[in-house]
Amino acid sequence: MKDKKTSIEKLLEVMRKLRAPEGCPWDREQTIATLKPCLLEECHELLEAMDEDDTANHIEELGDVLLQVVFQCIIREQEGSFSFDDVADAITAKLVRRHPHVFGDVDATTTSEVLRNWEQIKQLEKKHKPNHSALDGVPSTLPALLKAQRIQSKASRVGFDWPDSTGAIAKINEEIEELIEAGNQGDKQEVAKEAGDLIFSVVNYCRFIEVDAESALELTNKKFSRRFKAVERKVCEMGKDMKNCTLAELDAIWDEVKTEE
Repeated sequence: MKDKKTSIEKLLEVMRKLRAPEGCPWDREQTIATLKPCLLEECHELLEAMDEDDTANHIEELGDVLLQVVFQCIIREQEGSFSFDDVADAITAKLVRRHPHVFGDVDATTTSEVLRNWEQIKQLEKKHKPNHSALDGVPSTLPALLKAQRIQSKASRVGFDWPDSTGAIAKINEEIEELIEAGNQGDKQEVAKEAGDLIFSVVNYCRFIEVDAESALELTNKKFSRRFKAVERKVCEMGKDMKNCTLAELDAIWDEVKTEE
């Protein structure tokens, strides 16, 4: 007889067996706390796979992240807290509840309208919580650039925003002047504050022009690393050491690498 179990049912069954007394010692020893670094690592590996045009690797990394979700669900199931079905039911109900323009009679024809409705519904859900804020839900562990973009996006959804990118550009110019002034004064703490303000303003402008600041910076990181390594190779081929080259020489080689690209 053909196995009638769904793929997720099979995965849950395998995970339960691994966590059983006769299962795997390592899997049985894991806790929610010990799985934190595993989840973080798998998410980063998935992000890397998403940047590559490799379907097989994308499937594998998505599976590794799904495993982390299932792993935690089985641990909680064994504790008697909740099950995978509870998690799936909760997110399904949330999606339906927060998409009244699809599952209800609310009109929302643009992305901005959808996001405004989403935020309003979210605030209604949380209004019973003391000291709730429109910024609630931004994880403290997010990378700083991504966190800044999320904070700004949430503030925008409740109307705290420039009407267009002009205000964001003016803010960048203002923060550049303040950073230069702080640098001239030589106060390290003030310089750090003004540098943060400038970066925050640049992230805000990126949001207006629909550029993900985290991804944009990573592209630049990769570009710089690629070109720097090319400069290193060329210097080595010349029989020189970078430390003994002048900045003018290195700049000339850098320009050569850029032209070749």
